Amino acid sequence: MPVRINFRSLMKIGPVQIGTYRDRHGRTKDAAVCVNDGCGWSSDYSSSTAAQLAARSHRCRVS
Repeated sequence: MPVRINFRSLMKIGPVQIGTYRDRHGRTKDAAVCVNDGCGWSSDYSSSTAAQLAARSHRCRVS
């Protein structure tokens, strides 16, 4: 059965939403996800600062 991921500390920077979660090994990770339809960009980071930097520098090609 897949592990259910619960996000906390959600924030939004432009079209990118950032959330903190615990992975299956119990480590705290941060995910940055573009919420525009059709973009599909997402990435995991080990710190919230890195996720925020990625969110600020993301240029979505979907208008």
